[in-house]
Amino acid sequence: MRAPTHPSLRRLLTLAVFLPAPLCAAQPQAELIADRVVRFTDQGVSPDQLEPSVCLLHPYPAIGPAPADFPVAIDFSETPGGKEAFTVAIDPGTSLYATGEVAGPLLRNGRIVDTWNHDAYGYGDDAPHLYQSHPWVLAVRPDGTAFGVLADTTYRVRIDLTSTIEMTSEGPDFAVIVIDRASPQEVVTTLADMTGKIEMPPRWALGYHQCRYSYFPQSQVELIAKGFRERNIPADVIWMDIDYMDGYRIFTFDGDGFPAPKLLNSNLHDIGFKAVWMIDPGVKVDENYATWQSGTEHDVWVQNAAGEPFVGDVWPGPCSFPDYTNAAVRRWWSEQVEQFVQIGIDGVWNDMNEPAVFNVQSKTMPTDNLHRADDDLGGPGSHAQYHNIYGMQMVRASREGVMRANPKKRPFVLSRANYIGGQRYAATWSGDNSADWYHLESSVPMVINLGLSGNPFTGPDIGGFAGDGDGEMFARWMGVGSLLPFARGHTGKGNIQKEPWAFGPEVEATCRRALERRYRLLPYLYTLFREAHETGMPIIRPLFFLDPADPALRSEDDAFCLGADLLVVPELTPTRDRVPALPRDFAAAWRAFDLGDAADPDLPKLYARVGSIIPVGPVMQHTGEKFLDPLTLIVTPDAEGHAVGTLYEDLGDGWEFRDGEYRLTTYECIDEGGTLLIRATKREGRWIAPDRAVHVRVILPDGRELTAEARDNKDIIIPLR
Repeated sequence: MRAPTHPSLRRLLTLAVFLPAPLCAAQPQAELIADRVVRFTDQGVSPDQLEPSVCLLHPYPAIGPAPADFPVAIDFSETPGGKEAFTVAIDPGTSLYATGEVAGPLLRNGRIVDTWNHDAYGYGDDAPHLYQSHPWVLAVRPDGTAFGVLADTTYRVRIDLTSTIEMTSEGPDFAVIVIDRASPQEVVTTLADMTGKIEMPPRWALGYHQCRYSYFPQSQVELIAKGFRERNIPADVIWMDIDYMDGYRIFTFDGDGFPAPKLLNSNLHDIGFKAVWMIDPGVKVDENYATWQSGTEHDVWVQNAAGEPFVGDVWPGPCSFPDYTNAAVRRWWSEQVEQFVQIGIDGVWNDMNEPAVFNVQSKTMPTDNLHRADDDLGGPGSHAQYHNIYGMQMVRASREGVMRANPKKRPFVLSRANYIGGQRYAATWSGDNSADWYHLESSVPMVINLGLSGNPFTGPDIGGFAGDGDGEMFARWMGVGSLLPFARGHTGKGNIQKEPWAFGPEVEATCRRALERRYRLLPYLYTLFREAHETGMPIIRPLFFLDPADPALRSEDDAFCLGADLLVVPELTPTRDRVPALPRDFAAAWRAFDLGDAADPDLPKLYARVGSIIPVGPVMQHTGEKFLDPLTLIVTPDAEGHAVGTLYEDLGDGWEFRDGEYRLTTYECIDEGGTLLIRATKREGRWIAPDRAVHVRVILPDGRELTAEARDNKDIIIPLR
């Protein structure tokens, strides 16, 4: 154990008072901070002496000592090199998950991860760290009960899961927070309670997004957008990568390539597209550049060890970097973003914000750089302390800027770098992956583990960013990517075109079916986003959630659940030879269905949970094209003829839902002796029952299907014979 290093007098006084007596010095401090949530600190270290928590929503004062029967013990130690570490012993058969954004399989046993945000272009299975840091492990015991372990420090942490849960920090003393629950689902939702849940996104953000590095000039952007509409391929968003800028200077536009960005945004809006534009953190050092002049005038830059503004190379050449750990700097940045998005920009993409720095071995700024951080983040400190939250604080400021410009709309921000708790500010994607089968297959466990680490709004670059790939792989990737929470196609400069029609008519047809399937499932998906916003439950869920005590499901990541009621089995290998482990009661508990697309072998197979009702909508070209009419209910009654499901609806944007302007409908199916009665049994919110067409599809155990049509505010009766 090292003495706390924070310089404040308060902490020094606390240390003097807290010096342990010989009788109590042998054990770590353990205090209850919530129901079955215990905070551990090393012997002789008071929580008051530690850096403030950045990931938690608010401080958690102790409410009593740890229960004597708390089942998780922490063993603190100090490495020979003087680093703070702890170990949690695990029972044989315990499965480990989460650790945030990581390469490799869902099951993390035997893996070592470094939490150090890193520019990891074309990363492989053995990448020790990627773009985000989540010092968090979910442990599922053999009996299905679970606990989670959080190292509450922003410093670099090595997570070693080769035999135990061992974490080693490169910073000073830190707290370890352990959540113990009866199920992994309860652990994950408790983590969300403590670190924050996603805000309800605008509905358009759940549509399909199209991007490349870069669409240039603006006439090509419009050509791509029109290509979707002419081919009747659903899409909602076109993205602008860095080539729209004047010499990569953020908040500027290339006068030749993008002479009328406001008109471009307006033209996109006219045909049902939203526009997302990239903003990097590096600000070109240029005395004639207004943003750099303003930043210098307001003294916003991260400093080097000598106290001068740090300069590092990125796309524009030499750049200065805003110090987002400081509230005044975040206000300055939000003002820049506010002015930028007022030309009709709908969303912001923060990239390169690890922060990435070129031409240095570390790929980032020196760890002895200086940040003038707010006291509630820890006060002035080194980049070693604040590196992992640099991107998090950037998107925090960007979100504020988008909100300042459009306070009546829900902001959308995407970030490459983040830290646990950063889901409060931004969605994310899995970074610069590659166009190969490994990255297609690994995209599923990456999204699942991010959800298990608190961020449910995630997805990969569909088709792969680095390299070309081929049509077969692209079709398969679109099939599964269209069912992940964030669905965006993207590729790098110099690669072939990767729009859905770029690989010929057969692949185009598969992509159209895949995206039509996504848009038809949007009512269900939007309802799941509302659940994630309310409870913190992941949108994409591992199969072991269905039966946490089933060891066969613990490592399964070739299939997944979309919410509680839809099981997805994709084809993730070129030879189609992978047979996933399915729940023991699969044959009785799940029934196959399709949306008129089952004949396409490149689309995942869909199964509805017995006893569920899944709401489905019509095919749309974009989310603003029409309201949910007709509504289709996929009904899968159980042996008693019962099924239940919910549908959440609101305006799709704005904050009126907070004041009751929404409708949450519970639909039930009841067997009334030879007939099935389907009706809305409960409605919440101020929206009244709609007068719209409802199509009902009842999936029976023998594979037969019964159908009916009615109005949404009427009972629907279907004879069983």
